[in-house]
Amino acid sequence: MSYRETEHLRVLIANERSDRLALVAPIVAALGHEVIAREIEVEDVGPVTARERPDVALVGLGESSEHALGLIERIVKEAACPVIVLLHAPDPSFVKEASKRGVFAYVTDVDTDWQGSIDIVLRRFAEYHDLEGAFGRRAVTERAKGILMERHSVDESAAFAMLRDHSRSTNRKLVDVAAAVVDGHRLLPKDPAASSSHAP
Repeated sequence: MSYRETEHLRVLIANERSDRLALVAPIVAALGHEVIAREIEVEDVGPVTARERPDVALVGLGESSEHALGLIERIVKEAACPVIVLLHAPDPSFVKEASKRGVFAYVTDVDTDWQGSIDIVLRRFAEYHDLEGAFGRRAVTERAKGILMERHSVDESAAFAMLRDHSRSTNRKLVDVAAAVVDGHRLLPKDPAASSSHAP
């Protein structure tokens, strides 16, 4: 991820204190980003996040840690973006609870390089999604191999060879072939002989 990709972001800021929102918004704008939403209420932040699809969300710790944690939970549930917590001062117990809810980083009032923190978080978030995608692709491939092993009475290496060979012969990605097997296997008969018994 290059600097160019992180120089103009759509940012959601959330805090239970409107005075803190008013302080954070100009800092975000001064970094060259657009504040797309300012949210105070926990029940509002989820729908706004889903609708606006921010690049990054900044959640401030106000008077109530439970309120801030509620904001974080709703944003993480709805967003395909990282969440950064804004703190007045280091607060290890809150950071621990926030990390359990999916926060990627935190910055304090004494931190001067917010953009550096945002850049690091976006890179780590992209890596996390790449890794999550790799695990997902592997899971689909494993399921497809299991289906082929059952239907064709072959071992794992033969099932993988079937996927690989079909991928090459059709010029499709292996994961796409695996997904087609997984998606379509319920349409196939359990017993290969059953399909011939229905033939005219």
